[in-house]
Amino acid sequence: MASHRKSRPTGPRVAGIRTPALATAALTSVALLSQTANATPSDDRPTLEEVEKKVDDLYRQAGSATEKYNAAKEKTTKQRKKVDTLLDDVAQRTQKLNDAREELGSFASAQYRTGASVPETATLLLADSPQDYFDQNQLMNRLTGRQKTAVDDYVTQQSETMKKRREATESLETLTDSQTDLKSAKSTVQKKLATARELLSELTAEEKARLAAIERKKQEEAERKAAELAKQQVAQEEAERKRREEAAQQQESGSGSSGTSGGTGSSDSSGSSTPGTSTGTKAEKAIAFARAQIGKPYVWGATGPGSYDCSGLTQAAWKAAGVTLPRVTYDQVNAGTTVSVSQAQPGDLVFFYDDISHVGLYIGDGMMIHAPKPGAYVREESIFYDGESSIYSVVRPA
Repeated sequence: MASHRKSRPTGPRVAGIRTPALATAALTSVALLSQTANATPSDDRPTLEEVEKKVDDLYRQAGSATEKYNAAKEKTTKQRKKVDTLLDDVAQRTQKLNDAREELGSFASAQYRTGASVPETATLLLADSPQDYFDQNQLMNRLTGRQKTAVDDYVTQQSETMKKRREATESLETLTDSQTDLKSAKSTVQKKLATARELLSELTAEEKARLAAIERKKQEEAERKAAELAKQQVAQEEAERKRREEAAQQQESGSGSSGTSGGTGSSDSSGSSTPGTSTGTKAEKAIAFARAQIGKPYVWGATGPGSYDCSGLTQAAWKAAGVTLPRVTYDQVNAGTTVSVSQAQPGDLVFFYDDISHVGLYIGDGMMIHAPKPGAYVREESIFYDGESSIYSVVRPA
C-alpha cells in the first residue's frame, strides 16, 4: 500500500534543527561577512617590516632633500650677496652718470650765455677790441675741450651703468630661481618627515618594542662588521710595521760603517702619512671637535653650534682643524682623495648611498661620529649601521 507520509526536508541541521535552504544561505552569508570584517584590518594594515622600510626610505629621502636644501640655501646666500653688490654698484654709477649729466648741463648754459660755440667774423665786429675777441675765443676753445671730455665721460658712465643694470637684473632672476629651489627642497623635507612621523605614531606599543628589537639586531650586526674591519686594519698596520723594520734593517746592512741613518720613518715608500704628521694632527682635531658634539640633536639644515645635520657636522669638525670643506655631501665627496674602506683612517669622511645623501667622520675601528637622522642625536656608530652595501665611498680630506 502506498505511503501518504510527506517527504523529509533536505536542508541541513543546525543545533539539531532542520533549516530551510533560504535560512542556510543567510547563515552562510553572515559567517562570510564576519570573517571578512575580522580579516580586513590585518589585511590592509602594513606589516612592521614594511613600516620600518617605509620609514627608513622616508628618512633617507628627507636626507637627500636636506642636502638639496643646503645647496640651494648656499647658492641663495651667495647670489643675494652678489645682487646686493651689483645694486650698490649700479647706485654709485647712477650717481656718477647724474654728475656727468649735470656737467654737460653747465656747459650748455655757458654756451647759451656766451653765444655760438664757433666764433664767426661778426663776433669780431661786435667785440670792443681785438683783445676782447682773443679772450672770448680762448674761453670757447677751453669750454669745447672740456665739453668733449664731459661727453666722453657721460657716454662711458651710461654704458657701464646699463651693463651693471642688466647684470643685476639677471642676478635677481637667478636669485628668484634659487629661492624657488630652496622652498621646494624645504617643502619636500617637511613632507617626508611628516609622513614618517605619522607612520610611527600608528604603531602599537608592542610594535614599537618589536621595531626597537629589530634596530638592536641591526646594531649588533653593524658592530660585528666594525670589529672585523678593526682587526683587518690592525693586521695591515702590523704588516706595514714589519715591512718598515725589514727595510730599515736592509738599509743599515747596506750602509756598512758609513754611519748613515735610516731616517725617522715619517712616511713609507708610497708617501702615505703616518701618525704625528700634519694631516694626522688635523684629523685628531677634527675628531676631538666631533666628539664634543655628541648628544646634540640632528636638525636638518643646521651647522651648529647647538645642532647639526650630517654634512654640517663634518664641515664644522674639519673647520675646527683649519680645513675648509664645502657645505653639502655632493661637494664634500670631491674634497679629497678616495680610499678603500679597508684603508680608512681616523678623520676620513665616509659617504653613504648612491645619491651621496649622508656622511660621517671616521674615528677608527670601523666606527664613526655622525648626525644620523631627525629625532636622533650626534653619536658614535658603526659605519655599517645600514649595511655594508650602503657605503658609497671613503674620502681623505685634502
